Amino acid sequence: MFCARILFLLLFVTTVVGQTSSNVDKLRAEGYQALFNLDYINARRDFQKMIDLAPEDPAGPESYAVSLWFEQLNKTWELKSKLYSDETDTETKTKVDPREAQEFRKWTRRTKQLAQTILRRDPRDVEALYFLGAAEGLEAAYAAAIEQKYMPALRTGSDAVDHHRKVLELSPQLYDADLTIGLQDYVIGSLPLPLKMIAGTVGVRGSKKRGLSELELVAREGQWARDMARVFLIDLYKREKRWGDAIATTRDLSARYPHNYLFKLQLAEALASKILAERKNKTVKPVADTVEQREVFSIYDSLLHDKTLTPQTTLIQSRRDQTARLLK
Repeated sequence: MFCARILFLLLFVTTVVGQTSSNVDKLRAEGYQALFNLDYINARRDFQKMIDLAPEDPAGPESYAVSLWFEQLNKTWELKSKLYSDETDTETKTKVDPREAQEFRKWTRRTKQLAQTILRRDPRDVEALYFLGAAEGLEAAYAAAIEQKYMPALRTGSDAVDHHRKVLELSPQLYDADLTIGLQDYVIGSLPLPLKMIAGTVGVRGSKKRGLSELELVAREGQWARDMARVFLIDLYKREKRWGDAIATTRDLSARYPHNYLFKLQLAEALASKILAERKNKTVKPVADTVEQREVFSIYDSLLHDKTLTPQTTLIQSRRDQTARLLK
């Protein structure tokens, strides 16, 4: 009888843990679906439910922090004024709201605390190592892209990469960990030689080619970080003038997340950039040029007629006018 009770309790606990994990994963998937459709409220509602359901799991706080960072990243893109230039856009720097920054740091700090608690029990816990590195990577990305604090970003990013390299040593199939590594490789590989040498003195090295390859691996094989890798790849492909890849990636994301008008704007921009590049290189084909121009303005006009995007009309019209001037 005693053994039967123990067996029942073990089965019960295992079932509850399995159900909790399944529910957390379901909420996480639904939250990311909402997030990439720019529905920040419902995304955070799902992530808060994750936290309530599994308060000791770092996945909930990390997902919540991702939502705050992703919203700021999108605001930065919306403010960008130089659509068809690789130059740094210094005219429209994002103003960081101290309350938003504090909220972001609250969740990355919570993620790290939970991960470190697990790692004190088991230093080789792969998920805990992953979330520790993910939180550090988010802090680095926020410092660089939002606050424009590059040296702190480099230090924190290096910690994230160290933790994610350890993840891949223990679990080579956890491709999401390559996101942090690929971003650092690309960023360091893009620096001018003097800055590369400075980074090298603290043991940080990179390669644009390797970084792109690592991000493409995440975009193909990753689980939770797959679409975030694609978001990064859009801009990196444009920097590398790989217009076909930029167009294919934005098409894919636009189809996957139809309520995200920013992906549609980025598709129009990538198409226009391709047309301008071909004209400059004198490789333009008149028929293709005409077809692609029609698609560009069809995207803008469709967005302008979308009543759910009334608050964004000024931004969309401004982008359309700028593109029209360049393609005339």
